[in-house]
Amino acid sequence: MQKDECLVELIDVHKSYALTEVLKGVNLTVKQGDFVSIRGKSGVGKTSLFKIMSLLDSPNRGTVNVFGKDASKLNDDQKTDLRLKQMGLVFQFFNLLPSLTVLENIELPMALVGTKKRQRQERANELLKFFDITKLAERYPENLSGGEKQRVAIIRALANYPAILLADEPASSLDDENSALLIELLSRIRKEQKVAVLLTSTDLYEKLPTTRDYMLKEGQIRQIA
Repeated sequence: MQKDECLVELIDVHKSYALTEVLKGVNLTVKQGDFVSIRGKSGVGKTSLFKIMSLLDSPNRGTVNVFGKDASKLNDDQKTDLRLKQMGLVFQFFNLLPSLTVLENIELPMALVGTKKRQRQERANELLKFFDITKLAERYPENLSGGEKQRVAIIRALANYPAILLADEPASSLDDENSALLIELLSRIRKEQKVAVLLTSTDLYEKLPTTRDYMLKEGQIRQIA
């Protein structure tokens, strides 16, 4: 993949729920090597934008291109395949399966694409070691702190070597210390794992190690100087 290759592109994207239009002509491009933030107050449409970019939802109008493909021409199986193999998704509330250990949670995306068990275990252990949380491997989610759960969720999102990591308000349930650790982790992922990162945030003023920052307000985004 070329350094400046476009991973996700939104062109004049609109999204409405009933009579409420939350996105009003959004244009955005995320390229290889980017670290992009979308900031905005709660309820302005950041999660809607996240879902559209990750192919979990479709716009009412506009174009969504992912890895050079027009999303409107993809069926559900093709979208699922792209999410599993090309995208890493991190949700606000972790979405770890309580019946699985940390190691098994990280293995899950690999199992879904048919990776053999030995390779799954090797990759999961490699990621745990790389991010220095090997000690958590056999724990269950209920025995993890909020910060630990979020780190595991991020590591799981990296399991299938995605080109882009999309994180929806990943620091929303963390304290200041764990929030800072999270941002440091995302920065490391971009630099050392060569993964583009896009995150949404309700923090309008926090200094982030991003390449571009945007504000989502009244359905439109503008780049922050």
